[in-house]
Amino acid sequence: MMKKLRHTIIPASYLVLKKDDQVLLIRRFNTGYQDGKYSLVAGHVDAGETFIQAIVREAKEEIGITLLPQDLTVVHVMHRKSSIDADERMDIFIQASKWVGEIKNCEPNKCDQLRWCLYDQLPAETIDCVAYALQAIKKGIIYSEYGW
Repeated sequence: MMKKLRHTIIPASYLVLKKDDQVLLIRRFNTGYQDGKYSLVAGHVDAGETFIQAIVREAKEEIGITLLPQDLTVVHVMHRKSSIDADERMDIFIQASKWVGEIKNCEPNKCDQLRWCLYDQLPAETIDCVAYALQAIKKGIIYSEYGW
């Protein structure tokens, strides 16, 4: 009997790091994907890794901070169809109530700016689906579908 092939969804974790009424954005640089645009600290979930484990790893790699799982809360889930490659994606937005360490750009070869921004004053160059998710988070909306 042949095993039924199922479609795949690409999983990614995004970090919502807040200070006062601002959120930390990074500007992508030299990655080949959305370069020059602002996003959140984020990354794909590796095989065998949870969304929480992925964002803990990405936070350390990208901005040098340590996150503890008990300080993390899922604040938004986005089922998204990519406008670039038409892949289906599952984006989990995770907010940290606290962190350990000083925020710094640990990947200057992939990011050329860290920037704190008000939710209502995101740069025009913010990646569309990220801006959409941040507005949903501000409104307390837990789930959205984007790009369909």
